[in-house]
Amino acid sequence: METKSPFLDTLFLLRKDECITIFSDLKEISKKEEEDAADYFEMEFEKERLEFLSDQIDCDKETAVWAAKILYYSAQLYLIRENTAKDLNKLIPKFKGTKNVSSILSADLSLRFLPQTILALQNADSEDPLIKMLEIVLQQFHYSGIGYDLDLENINWEEELKDKTYRKLYLERIVEKKAYQLAEIPFINKLLIAEFGMYKEVFWRELKIIEN
Repeated sequence: METKSPFLDTLFLLRKDECITIFSDLKEISKKEEEDAADYFEMEFEKERLEFLSDQIDCDKETAVWAAKILYYSAQLYLIRENTAKDLNKLIPKFKGTKNVSSILSADLSLRFLPQTILALQNADSEDPLIKMLEIVLQQFHYSGIGYDLDLENINWEEELKDKTYRKLYLERIVEKKAYQLAEIPFINKLLIAEFGMYKEVFWRELKIIEN
């Protein structure tokens, strides 16, 4: 699906084929492109909502577009760095919305691809200041960073995972990514073992049972 918009074409290609196009220069994203992206993410959210079976969670279109811009610019900045240092805070703005299950899952439509971008940036230059900025984004939206090494020491997991739908999705992604760092946190470990029941050896044989 081509739109002649570098921003939208990048999003379509990434979500369809998990690959990204790097352009020769940084393109400014127009209001129309943002509006089109918001509509696109609302449709994508509806498709994914069929998997987590909840009609109580709506797409936070504003957050979805914010996250898409973060991903788009971070990927472009992998190659295009001339005269960009002064603009990093503008290109990778802080999240100013309300963090809840809706915003977390809406942001994840794009931010799930951010760990791969960070790893590419690390391989190019481990001292790149952009890396720290993106890791802060992932710390805030750590559902999208499951499997990536993040400092999540100060999280109250009982509070974080109190929503049943979010908890189910979070545990499923931990298993999918075989994220040992998270799976061995006592509270999460207990939830996982309870979910596995008698089939633990089938789902995750190597996972240790952590005693509190």
